Amino acid sequence: MADDTSQPHAKMGFYTRLSHAGRAGTNVRGFVNPAVHRGSTMLYAKMADRVAAASERLEQKPHYGTGGGPTHWPLENVIAEIEGGTRCQIVSTGLAAVTVPLQAYLKAGDHVLMPDSVYGPARNFCDNFLSRFGVQTTYYNPCITAAEIEPLFQPNTTVLYTESPGSHTFEVQDIPALAAVAHAKGAKVLMDNTWGIHFFQPFRHGVDVSIQALTKYVVGHSDVLLGSITVNSNEDWARVRGTASVLGQYASPDDCWLALRGVRTMAVRLDRQMASALEVARWLAARHEIAQVLHPALPGAPGHAIWKRDFTGACSLFGIVFKPGITQPQVHAMADALQLFGKGASWGGYESLALPTSGFITRTANSGDFGGQMMRLHIGLEDPTDLIADLAQGLDVLRATKP
Repeated sequence: MADDTSQPHAKMGFYTRLSHAGRAGTNVRGFVNPAVHRGSTMLYAKMADRVAAASERLEQKPHYGTGGGPTHWPLENVIAEIEGGTRCQIVSTGLAAVTVPLQAYLKAGDHVLMPDSVYGPARNFCDNFLSRFGVQTTYYNPCITAAEIEPLFQPNTTVLYTESPGSHTFEVQDIPALAAVAHAKGAKVLMDNTWGIHFFQPFRHGVDVSIQALTKYVVGHSDVLLGSITVNSNEDWARVRGTASVLGQYASPDDCWLALRGVRTMAVRLDRQMASALEVARWLAARHEIAQVLHPALPGAPGHAIWKRDFTGACSLFGIVFKPGITQPQVHAMADALQLFGKGASWGGYESLALPTSGFITRTANSGDFGGQMMRLHIGLEDPTDLIADLAQGLDVLRATKP
């Protein structure tokens, strides 16, 4: 972590910590933002220095470009600050943030439990990569209880993977209860916390390793791919950092600098987007074409009770389920008619997105029947009244389209 005495402490507000963490400090002469440091080869004055550096690869000290540098380390410190962890490893993409810790804790002959709602590329990694190395995956219903998941553990289960809420269907998992079972069985708990960002503090709820796609809200401008892996113990840090090093995982310092710039405004963006998303979600919940709004922060939505217990806020990504009888061509016609919503698979940027999801997600543990066609919405920084008007005309097109 940063050693500057002007760094914010944990009792300061979140806005203050985002503004000051990972910076040189207000009493240090120089530019406000850290500079971009690019480099591969590190030179040493003496061989003794080179030998010493080789033993410090787990620390934020220069030894070679792939170990990061003065642009990477402030970002790692900020993300650790956001998630309440001690150390963070920045990697090249959100998917890399998923695959590195899975490889860190799994070996040939091991077993991993994955939620059926897991991010599609993570499922693909388990089915088509880990399986080649003798790692068995069992997919479980994400809404499973502690009593129900316990029999799914095998003697060789080393990882319980969680994603809460699910990034397409927004199931909120009872992380503390599931983590308690996993730890009793000797398994590590990994969590994709991209939706929760800082609203869910993973290490207070039993998570060992927290994963985020910084591509989303941290960067905030839909122009950088980046991921983070945060831990809260020296043991986990050595495992994650060592695996990332072996795999040659590295992130561009230019991308890290852009993420640092994005994180300074993340809190205010999140506040605006959370409020707008709830306004849009409430409007959709009253529409006769909609059977259900899958927004955990919306009273009455699935998972709301757990969300209210464990989260302090919500991001701007949620789903809707159309009433039975509405067909996929009708939903696609609505998506095509939207003027302010782009059709894209990412989220967390300043722009709104709409993505029909029925037919594009895989479920194998009998957890995928929602009773109707589905669409995922990301609410950006546009005026919510304009977004609602756009959705209204899109629903007009849906109704006018033949089933």
